Amino acid sequence: MTDWNRKAERVRAALPQGGLFAEKAWRLSPEPFVLSAAELRQLEALGPVLLRFQRACDLLYRRSRGGSLPGWIADYLDRGKPGPLLETGLANATLGETPRVIRPDLILTPDGFSATELDSVPGGIGLTAWLGEVYASLDPSHRIVGGVRGMVDGFASIFAGGGADILVSHEASGYRPEMEWLAVRLPGNPGDWRVAEAETYAPADREVYRFFELFDLPNLPSAAGLMAATAQGRMKVTAPFKPWLEEKLWSALLWSHPLREVWRRELRESNWRRLRDLFPQSWVVDPAEVPHHAVIPGLEIGSFAELKRFTQKERELVLKLSGFDERAWGARSVTVGQDVSQAEWGEAVDEALAGFERSPYVLQRFHAGRIVVHPWWNEETGRIERMEGRVRLCPYYFVSAADDRVSLGGVLATICPSDKKILHGMRDAILVPCRAGE
Repeated sequence: MTDWNRKAERVRAALPQGGLFAEKAWRLSPEPFVLSAAELRQLEALGPVLLRFQRACDLLYRRSRGGSLPGWIADYLDRGKPGPLLETGLANATLGETPRVIRPDLILTPDGFSATELDSVPGGIGLTAWLGEVYASLDPSHRIVGGVRGMVDGFASIFAGGGADILVSHEASGYRPEMEWLAVRLPGNPGDWRVAEAETYAPADREVYRFFELFDLPNLPSAAGLMAATAQGRMKVTAPFKPWLEEKLWSALLWSHPLREVWRRELRESNWRRLRDLFPQSWVVDPAEVPHHAVIPGLEIGSFAELKRFTQKERELVLKLSGFDERAWGARSVTVGQDVSQAEWGEAVDEALAGFERSPYVLQRFHAGRIVVHPWWNEETGRIERMEGRVRLCPYYFVSAADDRVSLGGVLATICPSDKKILHGMRDAILVPCRAGE
């Protein structure tokens, strides 16, 4: 038996009874994914920039609601959202609050990183913590990003009181096993950390981690009580009840010409340019009529309906729901232009235009991931095989409640077969932590 076989079997043997995800599996690998020194430096420096970006997004939204910035900003972000939820997010008790877990989804391209979205309520925290612990034990010389406890201690740092209730909804119940695994490893005394059902939770004098999407609130009998306690300052929740911060269309607003000077002022020039390099050019799919003498910048068309006539070569584009919809996560609303027929692309464009009033879509330039080769263990044959794949990197940043310092707790690599255009967790994907290269 080779050393790689032994390592892979140790990974499998270390899996908690019942797994870390309900009814989900992935390919096991004997090796973590290696990040170059330059890539790791970029990731370590990115966290504070993303925190600044989220705070700027919150400020731009509030200023738009208040009238000191154009009203169309808030109009985009408010579509389809109930008034009580928006008012909860605007309450004085939540002023200045932004998510304390920040996870971008980064595609590793030949030219660097390309961000497909910024997730404020990400899955994978417990999984990445477990992977870091297990792979560090396989080879002590491997420098796992974040170290053995980077994810655990990072998560604990986002709370001021040394404990919290982690609320998981039925919609997100597939992730409950990893949060239960995490909870028993967090520092403190028994009972400091509890995983509870969001549907039946009664507000208490404790901090709360929200592990459910805000579109799921109508399914939670506890929703009215949770929002009232938050708005009144009786309960502190992270991520806060701010649905405008969970929209993918912020990448389009970052590219908006009328907002260039606002972004430069709030982010600083260097950070603005860095984020524009990170987020692909994006547009809000707005069916509003464009003046006859104008075109949509970057697309050179007079209306988004003209997208339907794009050739396959011109369709290096991605359509997806911006947020606040049950189809907006897990790649369920994503259409890659080059991956479908012209008729299917036309249907996707029509759906995006028709859904604008309730759930806006965002259009992004598509950046293909670079090809890597990584070993995985074929359990059926008992052999180590090599897979050509493309990589999605998920760095987890934690914002300390004590001093707002941002730490990189770990990086999860999802390596998907190279013929897949959409990179996400799947049975045929390899999931491993990242380590620093020599």
